[in-house]
Amino acid sequence: MMMLRRLAAVALLLTLAVVVFGAYVRLSDAGLGCPDWPGCYGKLSPAHAAEHILDAQTVRPDGPVSLPKAWKEMIHRYLAATLGLLIVVIAVLSWRRRREAGVAWGVAAALVGVVIFQGLLGKWTVTLLLKPAIVTGHLLGGLTTLALLAWVNLRLCGMRRIPTAGGLVVAARLGLALLVLQIALGGWVSTNYAALACTDFPTCHGQWVPADTDFANAFHVVRELGMTADGELLSNQALTAIHWTHRLGALLVGSFLLVLALLLARHRRSLVLGGLLAGAVLLQVSLGIANVYLSLPLPLAVAHNAVAALLVLLMVLINYRLRRGLNPAWSAGRGHENVYA
Repeated sequence: MMMLRRLAAVALLLTLAVVVFGAYVRLSDAGLGCPDWPGCYGKLSPAHAAEHILDAQTVRPDGPVSLPKAWKEMIHRYLAATLGLLIVVIAVLSWRRRREAGVAWGVAAALVGVVIFQGLLGKWTVTLLLKPAIVTGHLLGGLTTLALLAWVNLRLCGMRRIPTAGGLVVAARLGLALLVLQIALGGWVSTNYAALACTDFPTCHGQWVPADTDFANAFHVVRELGMTADGELLSNQALTAIHWTHRLGALLVGSFLLVLALLLARHRRSLVLGGLLAGAVLLQVSLGIANVYLSLPLPLAVAHNAVAALLVLLMVLINYRLRRGLNPAWSAGRGHENVYA
C-alpha cells in the first residue's frame, strides 16, 4: 500500500507539472515546435531532427518551428508519456489491492481511459494545427487527470470527512462545476489569442458592455485557428466577445466561490479550507487583471494557468471533505466544536 501511495503522490505532482508546462508551451507559441507526432520530424528528439528544424526555420524565420520551441514541445511530450505509464502502473496496483480500504480502483481505471484520450488530443493538437476546440479540450483533459488523481490520493491517505448541511455540499459541487466552465472559457481565450482583445480594465474598449461584438463566430466550436466557420479571418469583434465573456464569468464564478469560502470559514473544521479558497480566488483575479494591464507577460500568464490548476485541486479537496450529515453542533451554531468528538 505504501508503494501505491507514493506512486499516486508522484503522479499528482507530475500531472501538475505537465499542466503548467503545457500552458508554458502554448503561451510561448511552441505548440507546433515539432509539426508531427509523436516524434519530432520522425526522430526521437530535436537533437536528432536538428537538420530538419534548421531547414524549416530557414524557410520561415518567424514560423512556429525552431530548436528551442521544439525542445519545449518534446519535453512536454516526454513528461506526459512518463505520466501515462505511471498511471497505468497505479491502475494495475489499485486493481490488485481493490478490496483494501481506501483504494479507489474504479477511479484509477477511469484515469487510464482519460490518459489515452488525452494522448489522442495531444496528437490532434499538432496534426490539426492548434484547432481551438482540440487545444481547449486538451487543457480540460489535463485538469480532469489532475482532479481524478487528487481524489485517488485523498482516498489513499484516508483524509477525514466533515459532516455538514446538504446545502453546503451542493454549493461545493456547483462551485466545482462553475470553476470548470470558467477554466474552459479561459482556455478558449488563450487558444484563440484573445487575451489582449480588451486592453483596459474594468471596462473593455472604454465600455462596461462592449457594443461591437460578434458572439456567433466567437463561440463557433468547429473551426480553424483564427478563422470563422466560413473560412474568413476571425474579427476583432469576435475576439472581444470571447475576452469579455471570460471577464463576466470571472465576476460571477469568483463571487460564488468567495461566498462559498465565507460559508466554509464559519466553522472551525472548514475554516482553513475557506481561507485557502478565498486567497486563491483573489490571487487568480489579481493575476488576470495584471495580465491585462501588463500586456500578458509570459510568467504572469503561466502563473494564471497554474493558479487555475491549484483552484481545481482545492475544490476537489473541499468536495471530498464535505459530506452530507449535519452535525448537531453546526446546526446549533457551535461550529467550533470537534465534529469527530
